Parts: sequence; structure tokens; C-alpha cells
Amino acid sequence: QVQLVESGGGLVQAGGSLRLSCVASGRSNSMSAMGWFRQAPGKEREFVATIWWSDDSTYYADSVKGRFTISRDNAKNAVYLQMNSLKPEDTAVYYCAAGNIFRLSVRNPREYDYWGQGTQVTVSS
Repeated sequence: QVQLVESGGGLVQAGGSLRLSCVASGRSNSMSAMGWFRQAPGKEREFVATIWWSDDSTYYADSVKGRFTISRDNAKNAVYLQMNSLKPEDTAVYYCAAGNIFRLSVRNPREYDYWGQGTQVTVSS
């Protein structure tokens, strides 16, 4: 079993920045990747970014490419999402996710086995 705990959400003005953190505990070394998804009210959960544990390969949604950066800290079993140039449309609950997944499936939330409780990010205009 793997437990994921997110932190770092909050309220920020458009153009501002936030940094989300996700710390994994339990059998986290069995995971191949960790990533972030988000869900806005009335919308489906959508892929944001994922980082591969073995080689630090990263994958981003087109909507956040160039503004968000995913990174990890092996020693802390943590993954971070640095979000810059935030827009009102980035407002959502952000979820950390982990799984033993295939690279072709990184954008599919159903492929991830473990999820955090979510952290709210609100961007005001």
C-alpha cells in the first residue's frame, strides 16, 4: 500500500505562482511514476504532469507546458509541482497520483493505483 499526502494549495492572483508537494509513504518503491491531475467543478479529472521514477522523464499536458514544472526528491520520496504564470482556468482540486504504469498510459487517470486527498488551487482574475 502507498499513501500520498499533498500540500501547498491556496489562493493566488493570476500571474502568480504556487508550489505543490506530495510525499509518498509505504511501498512507494514499487511505483514507476508519480504525477499530478486536477479536477475543476463539473469537469472530468485531467492530466497535468508526470515524472518517471527510473530516469526523471517528464510529461506535461499542453495546457501547462512551459508554465508548470514537475520534479522529485528521491531522499524524501516527494514530488513537486511548481506552477508559474497561473491563470484562472488553472483553478481546480489538484491530486497527486502514483502507479506502476506504462509510459503510453501516463495521461490516463485510471492507470494510477494510488491517490492523495487533493489540494485546492484557486486563481483569481
